[in-house]
Amino acid sequence: MLILSELWIYPIKSMGGIALTAATAQPRGLQYDRRWMLIDETGRFMSQREIPGMALLGTAIEDAHLRVFRKNTPAEHIRIPLQFPVGSLPVITTTIWDDTCLAQVLPPDINDWFSTQLGQKVQLVYMPDSTRRDADPQYAPEGQHVSFADGFPYLIIGQASLDELNRKLAEPLPMNRFRPNFVFTGGAPHEEDGWSDFQIGTVAFRGVKPCARCAIPTTNQETAERAAEPIKTLATYRNEGRKILFGQNVILTGEVGVLRVGERLLKSYEL
Repeated sequence: MLILSELWIYPIKSMGGIALTAATAQPRGLQYDRRWMLIDETGRFMSQREIPGMALLGTAIEDAHLRVFRKNTPAEHIRIPLQFPVGSLPVITTTIWDDTCLAQVLPPDINDWFSTQLGQKVQLVYMPDSTRRDADPQYAPEGQHVSFADGFPYLIIGQASLDELNRKLAEPLPMNRFRPNFVFTGGAPHEEDGWSDFQIGTVAFRGVKPCARCAIPTTNQETAERAAEPIKTLATYRNEGRKILFGQNVILTGEVGVLRVGERLLKSYEL
């Protein structure tokens, strides 16, 4: 039996995640997932690839605000309203990989806080509901949209996949290195690679492409230090076409719905 064991959102792309017991699955991802993003002065997205220190900033949602804080000194924080009055924020064009889309720029005091924390000039932007960014059209059907995530709305990883990796490592690593939205227990290591249609509770999804990993899993999410692992070890048994694969990219195919930790996952032949 496959069971949803963890639910995660990452409100600001490449910053700390939030573990939830329930979340609303929407077409472009879980509610609040990667709806904010840091950009540089050219409008290009920033991530832990360029700024490993982004890992040291945690997030929480409370009292209609997104709170961002330093993990080692939580009192050092900023509170950002989840909603600003319509038309109150300027709109600019941002770039995520090969995509461009419109985003709203948050006020200067918020941008100054992030610039100070990260030691370089950045701006925080928000993706409004009116923005439509297509999921990777090579794998996702037409009409599928995504937030500021790299290419797809969701990422799922089996706990067995991480356990298999950790058996090969000198020091085991936590799941947060891979930043999934869904973690499940049960099943065989990497069985999610071959999934197509599946269901969590009553909400329908489809696996569309195994996830090719970049350098971010080599970043310790508590210290921002980088090392060779786990990419070095994954390259010995998860290398396909010069890409390191770990986890499965997923799209929503059914109606918007609420997911809860503890619900069953059912694959297509079980539905």
